[in-house]
Amino acid sequence: MKDEIFKKELNKQFEFDKSVASVFDDMVSRSVPFYTQNLKLISELLYHFMPANAKICDLGCSTANLLLALFEKRKDFCLSGVDEARAMLEIAKSKSKAFGAKIDFFEKNLDEFDFFKNDAFIATYTLQFIRPPKRQELIDKIYKNLNENGMFVLSEKILYEDAIIANKMIQIYEQYKLEQGYTKLEISSKRQALENVLIPYTQNENITMLKKAGFSKIESVFKWVNFETFIAFK
Repeated sequence: MKDEIFKKELNKQFEFDKSVASVFDDMVSRSVPFYTQNLKLISELLYHFMPANAKICDLGCSTANLLLALFEKRKDFCLSGVDEARAMLEIAKSKSKAFGAKIDFFEKNLDEFDFFKNDAFIATYTLQFIRPPKRQELIDKIYKNLNENGMFVLSEKILYEDAIIANKMIQIYEQYKLEQGYTKLEISSKRQALENVLIPYTQNENITMLKKAGFSKIESVFKWVNFETFIAFK
């Protein structure tokens, strides 16, 4: 379904409810620059870095787009996904069944999730929705539950420290959304709904969190304006 949720102003904060879940795949592909290409990149990275029968957990898996890409890439992966939005997981399970993919799904808030050992954790545009006081604790749990030489993939919307650069980047991103067919009203309404819900960090703040958790090898592998993907190794 086409994302037309913000055709009119909404008088509530953004949430991943049934209405969002029903259009999520269209929304994310038009709202996140190079979304499909970034998922492909992450799949390639895990394909090359992960050992046989690697256990991989997607934190905030939404409708399982990345998990299904990983399933198609390597059938030996042991895949799991966590999301607190039931409507998202219902679609994820339906898609996984259609693909014949065996994926374990957990309907849990990440604050309450019982982490278990994995060779890789993934968080694509997830941490930005976690309240800032809770983020370091979550990164610490991810590091603790990675197997030796394990890998963490983090994709986030980012801020720029310089105000002039930040403003220009916002303008470029808004132009991108206009080119995807969104109107200025839709862009404004969504920005208002996401205020204090999606709270991005700077590149340095994200790297600092990773280092504080214990990650020593950290690299930026993708960046477009205010979207960036990092990989970190235990």
